[in-house]
Amino acid sequence: MSSNNVHTAIVTGASKGLGAGIAKALAETGAAVVVNYRGDVEGAERVVADIVAKGGRATAVQGDVASGDDVRRLFDRAREVYGPVDVLVNNAAVATFAPLSGITEDEFHREMTTNLLGTILTTQALASQDDINAASIINVSTAGTVTHPPYTSLYVASKSAVNAFTIVAAKELGPRGIRVNAIMPGPSDTEGSRAMGYVGSELEAQGIAATPLGRTGTPDDYGPLVAFLASDDARWITGDVILASGGMR
Repeated sequence: MSSNNVHTAIVTGASKGLGAGIAKALAETGAAVVVNYRGDVEGAERVVADIVAKGGRATAVQGDVASGDDVRRLFDRAREVYGPVDVLVNNAAVATFAPLSGITEDEFHREMTTNLLGTILTTQALASQDDINAASIINVSTAGTVTHPPYTSLYVASKSAVNAFTIVAAKELGPRGIRVNAIMPGPSDTEGSRAMGYVGSELEAQGIAATPLGRTGTPDDYGPLVAFLASDDARWITGDVILASGGMR
């Protein structure tokens, strides 16, 4: 993101994990960042405080991306504070890993609504602004859409849909100068993966063994990639789904 361009970025699900790392990376490039969260206000405020302490601009805004009303309020607030939104990172997601027999109707609707509908609603909100002539949308998918690990069928299905949506949206929005890309992170060391018991487990050891770069990812691995895709340096990249997994595939 060129320092001579002012950007307003919304990062959804940015109170912790990859979203927090991405928000901080965008702020370091000079963007004004809206740190979106659904329920973790303390985490979101910590991310804002970290950004402000380093001289950046950030504000936390609550909102559920699965709610059209919340998404409109999120964009209205961002515009009120910083102006038109020209960078959107769709990071908010939910997941429950379970065998096929354990998938319920409620869990299907929960994951598809947040992971896919949420991405659609925020993309619509950005595109509905009539005072932008260039913008970048980056959707956070998963390397699971390539590796297809067991017990992730619902989550991977939702993110595979996000990948397809990314490519189609890029074709529709390209004539307006709106670029749409996605990244596919591999297994990462985050608050969520630690709470699930992944970090330090045999499953993590297997993941590291399958990763040519020989470690688990961290939020710091993804922020620079997203910042690049948001920048004018990536002006000729759209409709791409980029694997960022340390070589795991």
